[in-house]
Order: sequence, then structure tokens, then C-alpha cells
Amino acid sequence: MAQIAETVISAKGLVKQFGKITAVDGISFKIQKGEIFAFLGPNGAGKSTTIKMLTTMLRPTSGRLRLAGHDVTKEQASARQAFGIVFQDPSLDEELSAYENMELHATLYGIPKAKRAGRVRELMELVELWSRKDSMVKTFSGGMRRRLEIARGLVHEPRILFLDEPTLGLDTQTRNLMWEYVQKLAHEKGMTIFFTTHYLDEAEAVAERIAIIDHGKIVASGTTAELCRQTKTKTLEASYLKLTGPTTRDEADSGDNSGLNFKTALRNSRLR
Repeated sequence: MAQIAETVISAKGLVKQFGKITAVDGISFKIQKGEIFAFLGPNGAGKSTTIKMLTTMLRPTSGRLRLAGHDVTKEQASARQAFGIVFQDPSLDEELSAYENMELHATLYGIPKAKRAGRVRELMELVELWSRKDSMVKTFSGGMRRRLEIARGLVHEPRILFLDEPTLGLDTQTRNLMWEYVQKLAHEKGMTIFFTTHYLDEAEAVAERIAIIDHGKIVASGTTAELCRQTKTKTLEASYLKLTGPTTRDEADSGDNSGLNFKTALRNSRLR
């Protein structure tokens, strides 16, 4: 008997408006347990706004959004416990050591003190940073910081990991190593991975399914092969350009100047 797939992320009719501007316009999608899902789109297409709604930093104007069975609007604290996140911009405290950054995050998520040290060590060994646990983060390279951010995002054993442009600015070797970690989490731990990237080769190599958003709407979704068939092209890049056009876009999602900070939101949710 075939096993029924478990939906871990579900969005239905998701809308976000900023005044008269509609940044996300009625999008719907489902992502299964253990799936690696890429969310692609030009600058200003609605990616960042969508991620902020998924991670409780923005409240949807309308629509339904569930993470691991929790209503993101009504059960924010439970929803936050279900995911970890690696931001596009650096979010580590440079004046703390690697270990202190990990310990702080574990404390915010209410990891019991008796379990905390073992969990931090396990994850720092996973990303090969245990030998640098006492080093200040400001001495780390970009790749080391990204690896530490991944470890930090996993400290509370989430079911979902959000990665927002996680390899931006990293060299090829570090990018490959990071994706090896991510694939291992999905395939061995059953973790659901939701990521954005501007590197289409990454999406093609890593993602099991891809959704492309433009002007606030999902214009296509499926595997790379399915997207190529839909657009009558031979590569993901050609398919992407046919769907979104060659024009350069503005950097930010239209109207999204929320400036919200997830760490502050996490503290305010009193996760203890």
C-alpha cells in the first residue's frame, strides 16, 4: 500500500497588499514532507514578501497559510517552532563566539539546559565548525558564517528549513558543500526545504520541484522537465526567461518596506 504524502507547507489564495500595491496576488501551493522546493522569481516579483508571510514576519492580507499543521496567522508561536531559517542578509552576532550564537538561539527556542550543550555540539560538528566553537564570528569567512547559520537554524529540530538566497557571495566549493548538507537533511531526516536563489543551476541541481513567481503570481510550477515542456524550451534558464522576460527588475518587492526582524519577533513570542 502506497504511503500517503504529508503536506507540511500549504498556502491557499495568499494575498499581501501594501496600500494600493498588491505584492502577492492569490498564490497557492503545497509542499510535502522531505521535499526540496525552489521558489524562483525576478527582483520585485513577490518572493521576499511570500517568505516573510511564511515565516510569520508579515501578516497576509487574505488567504490561508499552514506550516506543519499550524495556522500561521492564529498560531504564530507553534508555527515558529516548526521551522528554522537562514536569512539572505547576515544575522549572526559578530561580537559573540560561534558557540555563544548557537546557545543564544537554543535558549530563545526553549531547549532545556540539560539538552542544549549536546545539541549545539552535534550541529556544529555536522557543519564542521566544532573546532572553531570559541572563535568570534567576526573572524569567520562568509562560508563559515553560512554554515553556522544553517546549524543555528536547526537547533530546535524544525520540520522545515527556509533558505533565502543562502549561497549569495559564496565560492563554488562552499556552495556545493552547503547543498550537500541540505540534501542530507531532506533525504535522511525528512526535513522539508524551501529555498530561493538567483543561481538557476542550483535550483536545477537540487530542487525536486520549482515554482516561479512573477508580478505576485505563480506563473508556472513543476519539475525542471515539466517547466521545459510547458514553455517548449530545453533548459531551466530558457524556461525561466521565457516566463519572466529578460528585463532587469528593482531590488525590493513592491511596497514591502516592513523592516521586520525575526529575532525580535521570536523574543516577543516568548518561546520558553
